[in-house]
Parts: sequence; structure tokens; C-alpha cells
Amino acid sequence: PQDYKKAVELFEKAPAQGYAQAQDGLGCLYAQGKGVPQDYKKAVELYEKAASQGYAHAQMALGLLYAKGAGVTQDYYRKTK
Repeated sequence: PQDYKKAVELFEKAPAQGYAQAQDGLGCLYAQGKGVPQDYKKAVELYEKAASQGYAHAQMALGLLYAKGAGVTQDYYRKTK
């Protein structure tokens, strides 16, 4: 059996230290509502941190959230800074 609450506990320590993979993993848990209440805004925040470090999965997941308008205003074309 998968223990999502334990995964959240472990993942929450690493994103603060700038680990893109952990930021992405925690973003996935928030996006899916596994181990935490589903929160697309929090998922976007975490995916953006990982994506800005070049983490490909986070970039893809962030794009999908923008396309669906989940946690953000729907935007099929987001200009980068």
C-alpha cells in the first residue's frame, strides 16, 4: 500500500532546499490530492519552482495545468519573462 501522507512529509523537507525533483513530486501530490487536499494553486507554485530549474516533467505538468485552467487562468500561450 502507498503511504501518500508519508510521501508528503518527506517531500515537504526537500523543496525548501531547492530540489527540483522533490518540488515536482510534491506538486504531483497536490495536483492529484494524494496525501493532501487537492490544491491546484499549490501544485502550480511547486511546478513553477521545478520548471524554472529545467525539470522537464514539471514543465510539462505546468503546461497542462495552464491548458486546463487548473489553479491558474486558462492560457494556451503563456509568454515567458
